[in-house]
Amino acid sequence: MTSGGGYGDPSQKIDYVFKVVLIGDSAVGKSQILARYARDEFSLDSKATIGVEFQTRTLVIDHKSVKAQIWDTAGQERYRAVTSAYYRGAVGAMLVYDITRRQTFDHIPRWLEELRAHADKNIVIILIGNKSDLVDQRAIPTEDAKEFAEKEGLFFLETSAFNATNVESAFSTVLTEIFNIVNKKSLAASEDQENGNPGSLAGKKIDIVPGPGQVIPTKSNMCCNS
Repeated sequence: MTSGGGYGDPSQKIDYVFKVVLIGDSAVGKSQILARYARDEFSLDSKATIGVEFQTRTLVIDHKSVKAQIWDTAGQERYRAVTSAYYRGAVGAMLVYDITRRQTFDHIPRWLEELRAHADKNIVIILIGNKSDLVDQRAIPTEDAKEFAEKEGLFFLETSAFNATNVESAFSTVLTEIFNIVNKKSLAASEDQENGNPGSLAGKKIDIVPGPGQVIPTKSNMCCNS
Protein backbone atom coordinates (compact mmCIF):
# COMPACT_ATOMS: atom_id res chain seq x y z
CA MET A 1 0.00 0.00 0.00
CA THR A 2 1.32 3.42 -0.89
CA SER A 3 1.73 5.87 1.96
CA GLY A 4 3.86 8.75 3.08
CA GLY A 5 3.34 10.92 0.01
CA GLY A 6 6.39 13.01 0.83
CA TYR A 7 8.14 15.23 -1.68
CA GLY A 8 11.66 14.07 -0.88
CA ASP A 9 13.99 13.88 2.12
CA PRO A 10 17.73 13.90 1.27
CA SER A 11 18.57 11.97 4.44
CA GLN A 12 16.03 9.24 3.81
CA LYS A 13 17.32 5.74 3.06
CA ILE A 14 16.15 4.65 -0.40
CA ASP A 15 15.23 0.98 -0.90
CA TYR A 16 14.20 1.19 -4.55
CA VAL A 17 14.49 3.60 -7.48
CA PHE A 18 11.85 3.18 -10.19
CA LYS A 19 12.13 4.98 -13.52
CA VAL A 20 8.79 5.95 -15.05
CA VAL A 21 8.35 7.68 -18.41
CA LEU A 22 5.53 9.99 -19.49
CA ILE A 23 4.81 9.74 -23.21
CA GLY A 24 2.19 11.01 -25.63
CA ASP A 25 1.60 13.86 -28.07
CA SER A 26 2.68 17.41 -27.37
CA ALA A 27 0.37 19.58 -25.21
CA VAL A 28 -1.60 16.71 -23.67
CA GLY A 29 -0.46 17.82 -20.22
CA LYS A 30 2.43 15.46 -19.45
CA SER A 31 4.54 18.19 -17.82
CA GLN A 32 1.55 19.42 -15.83
CA ILE A 33 0.83 15.91 -14.55
CA LEU A 34 4.46 15.60 -13.49
CA ALA A 35 4.48 19.03 -11.81
CA ARG A 36 1.26 18.21 -9.97
CA TYR A 37 2.61 14.89 -8.70
CA ALA A 38 6.21 15.89 -7.94
CA ARG A 39 5.64 19.41 -6.55
CA ASP A 40 1.85 19.77 -6.29
CA GLU A 41 2.02 22.65 -8.77
CA PHE A 42 0.10 23.70 -11.87
CA SER A 43 0.98 26.49 -14.29
CA LEU A 44 -1.48 27.97 -16.77
CA ASP A 45 1.34 29.21 -19.02
CA SER A 46 3.48 26.08 -19.12
CA LYS A 47 5.85 25.91 -22.09
CA ALA A 48 6.53 22.89 -24.29
CA THR A 49 9.15 20.47 -23.00
CA ILE A 50 12.42 20.57 -24.93
CA GLY A 51 13.98 17.12 -25.18
CA VAL A 52 13.67 15.36 -21.81
CA GLU A 53 13.20 16.54 -18.23
CA PHE A 54 12.75 14.58 -15.03
CA GLN A 55 11.58 15.01 -11.46
CA THR A 56 11.78 12.73 -8.44
CA ARG A 57 9.50 12.03 -5.53
CA THR A 58 10.09 9.69 -2.61
CA LEU A 59 7.24 7.70 -1.12
CA VAL A 60 6.69 4.69 1.13
CA ILE A 61 5.15 1.44 -0.10
CA ASP A 62 4.74 -1.40 2.40
CA HIS A 63 7.29 0.20 4.76
CA LYS A 64 9.90 0.49 1.98
CA SER A 65 11.24 3.80 0.70
CA VAL A 66 10.74 4.16 -3.05
CA LYS A 67 12.16 6.98 -5.16
CA ALA A 68 10.13 7.56 -8.29
CA GLN A 69 12.31 9.03 -11.04
CA ILE A 70 9.80 10.35 -13.56
CA TRP A 71 10.94 11.33 -17.05
CA ASP A 72 8.89 13.77 -19.11
CA THR A 73 9.54 13.15 -22.80
CA ALA A 74 8.70 15.83 -25.34
CA GLY A 75 5.84 14.84 -27.64
CA GLN A 76 7.03 16.74 -30.72
CA GLU A 77 8.01 14.55 -33.64
CA ARG A 78 11.46 16.08 -34.02
CA TYR A 79 12.49 14.88 -30.57
CA ARG A 80 11.29 11.30 -30.85
CA ALA A 81 14.61 9.90 -32.09
CA VAL A 82 16.29 11.49 -29.09
CA THR A 83 13.78 10.45 -26.48
CA SER A 84 13.57 6.81 -27.61
CA ALA A 85 16.85 6.16 -25.77
CA TYR A 86 15.19 7.19 -22.52
CA TYR A 87 12.77 4.26 -22.61
CA ARG A 88 15.62 1.95 -21.68
CA GLY A 89 15.65 1.16 -17.99
CA ALA A 90 12.06 2.32 -17.48
CA VAL A 91 9.92 0.00 -15.37
CA GLY A 92 6.75 2.06 -15.68
CA ALA A 93 5.12 4.21 -18.34
CA MET A 94 2.19 6.60 -18.53
CA LEU A 95 0.59 6.94 -21.98
CA VAL A 96 -1.14 10.32 -21.94
CA TYR A 97 -3.77 11.74 -24.29
CA ASP A 98 -6.01 14.81 -24.10
CA ILE A 99 -9.71 13.90 -23.78
CA THR A 100 -10.60 17.05 -25.78
CA ARG A 101 -8.39 16.25 -28.81
CA ARG A 102 -9.26 13.13 -30.78
CA GLN A 103 -5.96 12.88 -32.64
CA THR A 104 -4.00 12.58 -29.38
CA PHE A 105 -5.98 9.42 -28.59
CA ASP A 106 -5.70 8.14 -32.16
CA HIS A 107 -1.89 8.35 -31.83
CA ILE A 108 -1.81 6.22 -28.65
CA PRO A 109 -1.37 2.88 -30.52
CA ARG A 110 1.75 4.29 -32.22
CA TRP A 111 3.19 5.47 -28.91
CA LEU A 112 2.41 2.09 -27.36
CA GLU A 113 4.12 0.28 -30.23
CA GLU A 114 7.22 2.46 -29.86
CA LEU A 115 7.25 1.96 -26.09
CA ARG A 116 7.04 -1.81 -26.38
CA ALA A 117 9.78 -1.80 -29.01
CA HIS A 118 12.25 0.06 -26.76
CA ALA A 119 11.25 -0.78 -23.18
CA ASP A 120 11.41 -3.94 -21.08
CA LYS A 121 8.64 -6.39 -21.95
CA ASN A 122 7.43 -6.42 -18.33
CA ILE A 123 7.04 -2.64 -18.07
CA VAL A 124 3.91 -1.51 -16.19
CA ILE A 125 1.78 0.76 -18.39
CA ILE A 126 -1.19 2.98 -17.57
CA LEU A 127 -3.31 4.85 -20.11
CA ILE A 128 -4.12 8.38 -18.94
CA GLY A 129 -6.94 10.52 -20.32
CA ASN A 130 -5.92 13.98 -19.09
CA LYS A 131 -7.94 17.21 -18.79
CA SER A 132 -11.01 15.47 -17.40
CA ASP A 133 -12.10 18.82 -15.95
CA LEU A 134 -12.93 20.02 -19.49
CA VAL A 135 -16.17 18.05 -19.60
CA ASP A 136 -17.88 20.32 -22.14
CA GLN A 137 -15.04 19.80 -24.64
CA ARG A 138 -14.76 16.02 -24.35
CA ALA A 139 -13.98 14.36 -27.71
CA ILE A 140 -13.09 10.82 -26.54
CA PRO A 141 -15.75 8.84 -24.67
CA THR A 142 -14.44 7.17 -21.54
CA GLU A 143 -15.71 3.81 -22.81
CA ASP A 144 -13.53 4.03 -25.95
CA ALA A 145 -10.39 4.46 -23.86
CA LYS A 146 -11.48 1.81 -21.38
CA GLU A 147 -12.05 -0.68 -24.21
CA PHE A 148 -8.61 0.05 -25.72
CA ALA A 149 -6.89 -0.29 -22.34
CA GLU A 150 -8.65 -3.58 -21.65
CA LYS A 151 -7.69 -4.97 -25.06
CA GLU A 152 -4.02 -4.03 -24.55
CA GLY A 153 -3.85 -5.07 -20.89
CA LEU A 154 -3.23 -1.56 -19.59
CA PHE A 155 -4.35 0.21 -16.45
CA PHE A 156 -6.60 3.20 -17.17
CA LEU A 157 -7.57 6.40 -15.39
CA GLU A 158 -8.82 9.81 -16.42
CA THR A 159 -6.99 12.66 -14.69
CA SER A 160 -6.98 16.42 -14.36
CA ALA A 161 -3.64 18.05 -13.62
CA PHE A 162 -5.58 21.31 -13.25
CA ASN A 163 -7.60 20.20 -10.23
CA ALA A 164 -5.40 17.20 -9.27
CA THR A 165 -8.11 14.61 -9.92
CA ASN A 166 -6.64 11.06 -9.97
CA VAL A 167 -3.03 12.24 -10.50
CA GLU A 168 -1.93 10.72 -7.20
CA SER A 169 -3.93 7.56 -7.90
CA ALA A 170 -2.38 7.12 -11.34
CA PHE A 171 1.18 7.21 -10.04
CA SER A 172 0.28 5.13 -7.00
CA THR A 173 -1.21 2.42 -9.23
CA VAL A 174 1.90 2.20 -11.42
CA LEU A 175 4.46 2.39 -8.60
CA THR A 176 2.63 -0.11 -6.38
CA GLU A 177 2.35 -2.54 -9.28
CA ILE A 178 6.09 -2.21 -10.01
CA PHE A 179 6.83 -2.71 -6.31
CA ASN A 180 4.71 -5.87 -6.22
CA ILE A 181 6.51 -7.31 -9.25
CA VAL A 182 9.95 -6.54 -7.82
CA ASN A 183 9.01 -8.00 -4.44
CA LYS A 184 7.60 -11.11 -6.05
CA LYS A 185 10.80 -11.63 -8.04
CA SER A 186 12.94 -11.08 -4.94
CA LEU A 187 10.87 -13.55 -2.94
CA ALA A 188 11.05 -16.16 -5.69
CA ALA A 189 14.82 -15.69 -6.04
CA SER A 190 15.30 -16.10 -2.28
CA GLU A 191 13.24 -19.28 -2.26
CA ASP A 192 15.25 -20.68 -5.18
CA GLN A 193 18.51 -20.00 -3.36
CA GLU A 194 17.20 -21.66 -0.21
CA ASN A 195 16.25 -24.68 -2.28
CA GLY A 196 19.67 -24.79 -3.90
CA ASN A 197 18.48 -23.51 -7.28
CA PRO A 198 20.20 -20.14 -7.78
CA GLY A 199 19.23 -18.35 -10.95
CA SER A 200 16.26 -20.58 -11.75
CA LEU A 201 13.95 -17.56 -11.81
CA ALA A 202 14.94 -16.74 -15.39
CA GLY A 203 12.25 -17.44 -17.92
CA LYS A 204 9.49 -17.95 -15.38
CA LYS A 205 6.22 -16.05 -15.53
CA ILE A 206 5.75 -13.84 -12.49
CA ASP A 207 2.19 -13.84 -11.16
CA ILE A 208 1.38 -10.46 -9.64
CA VAL A 209 -0.25 -10.34 -6.22
CA PRO A 210 -2.25 -7.11 -5.81
CA GLY A 211 -1.79 -5.07 -2.66
CA PRO A 212 -4.70 -3.63 -0.65
CA GLY A 213 -6.91 -1.52 -2.89
CA GLN A 214 -4.87 -2.44 -5.97
CA VAL A 215 -6.70 -3.02 -9.25
CA ILE A 216 -5.21 -5.49 -11.72
CA PRO A 217 -6.36 -4.87 -15.31
CA THR A 218 -8.69 -7.68 -16.38
CA LYS A 219 -11.83 -7.80 -18.47
CA SER A 220 -13.97 -7.78 -15.31
CA ASN A 221 -12.29 -5.11 -13.19
CA MET A 222 -10.58 -2.59 -15.47
CA CYS A 223 -10.63 0.67 -13.55
CA CYS A 224 -11.95 3.85 -15.06
CA ASN A 225 -12.60 7.08 -13.21
CA SER A 226 -13.61 10.41 -14.63
